[in-house]
Amino acid sequence: MSVPTVTFNNGQKIPVVGLGTSGGYENQIKQAVKDAIDAGYRHIDTAHFYRNEHEIGEAVAEKIQEGVIAREDIYLVSKLWNCFHREDMVKPALENTLKDLGVEYVDLYLIHWPHAFKDGWELKPYDENGKLIFSDADFCQTWKAMEECVKLGLTKSIGLSNFNRKQIQKILDIAEIKPVTNQIEVHPYLAVQDHVDFCKSKGIVVTAYRPIAGQSKLSKVSPINDPIVLNIAAKYGKTPAQVMLKLQLQRGIVVIPKSTNIDRIKSNIELFDFELTLEDLRSLMALDIGAAGRTITELECREHKDYPFNDAF
Repeated sequence: MSVPTVTFNNGQKIPVVGLGTSGGYENQIKQAVKDAIDAGYRHIDTAHFYRNEHEIGEAVAEKIQEGVIAREDIYLVSKLWNCFHREDMVKPALENTLKDLGVEYVDLYLIHWPHAFKDGWELKPYDENGKLIFSDADFCQTWKAMEECVKLGLTKSIGLSNFNRKQIQKILDIAEIKPVTNQIEVHPYLAVQDHVDFCKSKGIVVTAYRPIAGQSKLSKVSPINDPIVLNIAAKYGKTPAQVMLKLQLQRGIVVIPKSTNIDRIKSNIELFDFELTLEDLRSLMALDIGAAGRTITELECREHKDYPFNDAF
């Protein structure tokens, strides 16, 4: 199966469906990536924080060795973790990612979160009271170091993740190289239409993580079990997950559903033989419950000056 692409503001193209790999169990991710490539995926999303880049690298290398793909056929995305925001740590962090992935470049490198932790290789540094140790590193300076990584050929594109609109604008105000995407949580209960409109107006593509969302602490049901979603799925003979993914694609949003189950991996990419009607789209968009639908909140970071959800997202 050939997946359509969207063109970024720098002319690079990204497949509109990718495989998310966060939260996967060790030794399952490698097989999931191999299954995904066999199913037609050509976009794999990872991050240093997921601690699975070596598995993904092995899977990609094996598929290249088998002749299924060439390196240039696969779109690899990774992310700079919060403890590497200091300017002089950005390049070493990316080089470590490249080593783990076994590649010379990634296609897209994102700043994972706007808020920074204490500099170093400890992913979540805590003090003696069990409180996260923050850094006041300026993400605009981090961005300048990201731009240098593009110039060095270590990544083809750079972008953001979990940045709110004000934070994106701060980056745009100083950027020599514009971010191509902001990767954020999006699903029927969290439509973030104002954010999507803002990004579109700036030439930034939105990428949706958790597009098939689990249940948040504040919502009583997961959208995958919502009667509206179930009814629309039945109408088309599709799964609820496929309807939720198609919703975002028709909004112009790239999706990266995660799964290690081969059947779900396959079905999550079978999205191009049906279209939701305007009535379907309106019904699904009406499910939005705003911030109450957010499942990834990073609440232990809420006192950080750059915590993104303290302001209008």
